[in-house]
Amino acid sequence: MSAPSPDRVLVVIPAWNEEDALPGVLREIRAVCAAEPTLSATDVVVVSDGSRDRTAEVARAQGVPVLDLPINLGVGGAMRAGFKYALRHRYDAVVQLDADGQHDPAAIPQLLAAAREHDADVVIGARFAGAGTYTARGPRRAAMRVLAGVLSRVTGTRLTDTTSGFKLAGPRAVPLFASEYPAEYLGDTVESLVIAARAGLVVAQVPVSMRERQGGRPSHSPVKAAVFLGRAVLALGIALSRPSNRTARARFHAAAEVKG
Repeated sequence: MSAPSPDRVLVVIPAWNEEDALPGVLREIRAVCAAEPTLSATDVVVVSDGSRDRTAEVARAQGVPVLDLPINLGVGGAMRAGFKYALRHRYDAVVQLDADGQHDPAAIPQLLAAAREHDADVVIGARFAGAGTYTARGPRRAAMRVLAGVLSRVTGTRLTDTTSGFKLAGPRAVPLFASEYPAEYLGDTVESLVIAARAGLVVAQVPVSMRERQGGRPSHSPVKAAVFLGRAVLALGIALSRPSNRTARARFHAAAEVKG
């Protein structure tokens, strides 16, 4: 069964205390959607992940719906809420985009085009695939290479950036992720790819440029990021050893058949 081309696209923005950068990100998305015909049916929702600043208020001030979580669940928990919202409102595809301005909304059409070209259900916006000047060094880069090597085998395609938070989930991935998206740290990137591969979904990547944070402060220092990525390698091993959820997969396939 071929993956249908996405029509109604929902951009989900997980945000934790991003009142400074978020307004500019929302303006950029609006401008890109207005200029790009393939994004004419695109909507946006912000998931305020237990924010203690004005993240929710600045989103609503621009007319954007907000899922206001009472506590901080992390990116995985926020994205699962976004996928449930997308499934409930019958969106065909979800694009995950960071609230700090590092992801360029102008690359969203590239993700959509790659989904169609490669008949892919999940498309990663990859930082280490020939676009831009983003670099990672030391133990952080080493951990990323290990993750990319293992997950390339798991998914059956060459991947260079399996920890990117800029990606698209197509019509067959949305119901699966609404049910099974992992909430653990980096589960939204690493373990979600394992879940997708085990469900028989096609994973692809497209090169994108990464920008500097447009406001606010990063949630982790480089040292902490390296530690967490080391833990992600361990988490990958655990994810690969977990049995697949057959009930969730059955619901996913039934929903996909209905949409198809």
